[in-house]
Amino acid sequence: MTDSNNEAPHSNTASSGQGLMPLVKSMSAAEAAALLTQHPASTIAGVLVELNPALTQDILAALPSALADEVFGAVPSRTASQWRFNQKFAEGTIGRMMEPVVAMFAPEMTVAQTVEELRTLVKTAFITYGYVVDFTGKLLGVITMRDLLFSADDARLNTLMLRNAFALTPDLPLADAMKLVLDRHYPAYPVCDAQGVLIGLVRGQSMFQEQAFEITAQAGAMVGVEKEERLATRWSQSFKFRHPWLQLNLLTAFAAGAVVGIFEGTVEKLVVLAAFLPVLAGQSGNTGCQALAVTLRGLTLGELKPGAERMLVMKEAALGFMNGAFTGLIAALGMFAYATMQKSPHALMLAGVVWLALVGACVVSGICGAMIPLTLKRFGADPATASSIFLTTATDVVSMGLLLGLATILIKL
Repeated sequence: MTDSNNEAPHSNTASSGQGLMPLVKSMSAAEAAALLTQHPASTIAGVLVELNPALTQDILAALPSALADEVFGAVPSRTASQWRFNQKFAEGTIGRMMEPVVAMFAPEMTVAQTVEELRTLVKTAFITYGYVVDFTGKLLGVITMRDLLFSADDARLNTLMLRNAFALTPDLPLADAMKLVLDRHYPAYPVCDAQGVLIGLVRGQSMFQEQAFEITAQAGAMVGVEKEERLATRWSQSFKFRHPWLQLNLLTAFAAGAVVGIFEGTVEKLVVLAAFLPVLAGQSGNTGCQALAVTLRGLTLGELKPGAERMLVMKEAALGFMNGAFTGLIAALGMFAYATMQKSPHALMLAGVVWLALVGACVVSGICGAMIPLTLKRFGADPATASSIFLTTATDVVSMGLLLGLATILIKL
């Protein structure tokens, strides 16, 4: 709840990095680090102090160690200490996004003493609130500027502060932190360790920026696009990011092709089935993508509570059945009309096969759309990672297998 930016860098440092800022923001951390290595440490420091703290940490980690040390020496000591401290925490946690706390005051200080100290602090930092801490650094409460403005000069902070202040912990994942601050909307949040000692603050703007990036990266992750890839990413790096997933997609496509190969004899006897293979694959694929999108949204927003996974899977299975039943009627009529036009003696049987296959494929695709991200999360992976590739494989294999398998069984009867 104290919004204190890092100390302002030297004016020449800040101005020299302004031209680099748009480029750095449009790049991945590795690419930004490669670009910044061509500039002096003072220029790099001027850029990094203006970035989202999480991105700053990623770039620092990608810089050569010797150059990173020079950058630490080019920023104020408080900022350098905070950056080094943040590196202790895992990527994606609140600890990586912390900024140093500037406005810390003892509980016995008076309003007059606090205001006098603030006059000096505001010259190097933007301060919205003040923190009241004891001699060990433990957070006792928060002081607002309104309290200081309307209170008597001799009033002590321990009589004015807001006690039991909301605080985050440094090892808290960003996604979990966003759920906690969803209905608070403070400019910044104190970060305390397990003993309640104030160790930093994280700005709400930084949290929302990082979360927005994670959400926008989800769509790409579903089809194998790495979240590090940006519009400004070099084509060679983009190729490196994307190609392995396309190779995996090719291998999984062979699985669907193998299913068709197994029932090659059935296709030769009932050529009309070939025209409806993409219909079933597309319809079941869309059903699965709907379930996948809802599941990912629930995981991202924290709407999926522990123990609710079974109900989610059952719901998506039921929706798959209903959607498959009604769309299957239209597809069955289409098959009946098409088979009749082709003078097939099995027109009615084929219509029934299409209906059954589409119902079964939609049920399975709904289940897979919910299960794939849940399974990835359980194994510690990003639920969005290439989930669309796995889902497409499952729906293609099931839809084609059901259509050709049922047709084969009914032909033999």
